[in-house]
Amino acid sequence: MLESAEYFIHETSTVDEGCHIGANTKIWHFSHVMKKCQIGNNCILGQNVMVAPGVVIGNGVKIQNNVSIYSGVTCEDDVFLGPSMVFTNVINPRSFIERKDEFKPTLVKKGASIGANATILCGIEIGAYAMVGAGAVVTKSVPAYGLVIGNPAQQIGWISKAGIRLQFNDSGKAFCEQSNETYQLKDGILTKI
Repeated sequence: MLESAEYFIHETSTVDEGCHIGANTKIWHFSHVMKKCQIGNNCILGQNVMVAPGVVIGNGVKIQNNVSIYSGVTCEDDVFLGPSMVFTNVINPRSFIERKDEFKPTLVKKGASIGANATILCGIEIGAYAMVGAGAVVTKSVPAYGLVIGNPAQQIGWISKAGIRLQFNDSGKAFCEQSNETYQLKDGILTKI
């Protein structure tokens, strides 16, 4: 075990040189954080997580078991990555053609949640507080607070910051009873008011 006042790294895990690991972050069994990664404060990396070179992970991010985060992916604060979900970073991979200069960036915005076994194709954005259902295959960007499911993923509704599905009145307003917040849907954009 590598433990300090700053962070915890299980003895079976490897953290390459040149990484920044934030305070109170925990990296559990059999994980590998590769060179030049930035991992924020208060993160949890579950068992068998791989973080590729140059990945940026914000504060308060929870990464469940068996997740690989490839170069080109950025996760902002408070993102949740469910067990065995998958990121990609090349549109047309071939084992016999090196395409490291063709990585497409993927951005997961603040507070978004991606369910177990979901697949996120590269070059898209998952909006703030969006929710991707378990097993979804996301092929295009998801708007802030959007709720998507299926293969290919389709938006089926809107979700509050607290993760509650929103129901709208005739004026396009919805109220989340858990957070006591009101939302307005106008021209396909949801905002908290």
